[in-house]
Amino acid sequence: MLKNKVKLIRTELGMSQKDLAFLVGVTRQTLSLIEKGEYNPTISLCLRICYRLDKTLNEVFWLKEEEFENEKN
Repeated sequence: MLKNKVKLIRTELGMSQKDLAFLVGVTRQTLSLIEKGEYNPTISLCLRICYRLDKTLNEVFWLKEEEFENEKN
């Protein structure tokens, strides 16, 4: 599962889930699932989120190392 800092960065910016969801074109519920790591967004959605948070993909999203290793096998 993709790990992320969406909630941390969003709250540091004083942005609500509803606000960020609107800006990136998803529902608040979808954004909530992304923040909890229960939904893997497309790369396009990841980029839109990063753009709106003014962060890079590496700053916001990553895979746990053991999950990356499992995907290689």
